[in-house]
Amino acid sequence: MNPPTLYEQLGGEEKLRRIVDRFYDLMSELPETKTIRALHPSDLTESRNKLFKFLSGFFGGPSLYIEEYGHPRLRARHLPFPIGEDERDQWLLCMNRALDELVDNPLLVSQLKMTFFRTADHMRNRAN
Repeated sequence: MNPPTLYEQLGGEEKLRRIVDRFYDLMSELPETKTIRALHPSDLTESRNKLFKFLSGFFGGPSLYIEEYGHPRLRARHLPFPIGEDERDQWLLCMNRALDELVDNPLLVSQLKMTFFRTADHMRNRAN
């Protein structure tokens, strides 16, 4: 028997959707994340859906993003947006807080935070 995927450890679709929704709610609520929020459209519906679909497959669940949009090509898709350390850290602030609020397993939270840091750091395309 295979060990449970991160998707399964998180609680599947419902829990992942809650994390993504909380992430974007925090991005809109926190004054210290206004720079990263400004890089997103005013209506976050599509952003929420795309991140949910991406994370579903990224964490070992259904490959919803790939089925609809093809290979994620994360870095290429983010190149049009100025992403430096400040933007990375604002993004991580929202995601880390969402994880802290919604995931009960401290080891899983730690693992996810490391994964998100590596991915977010890879998205940087300018120094600041």
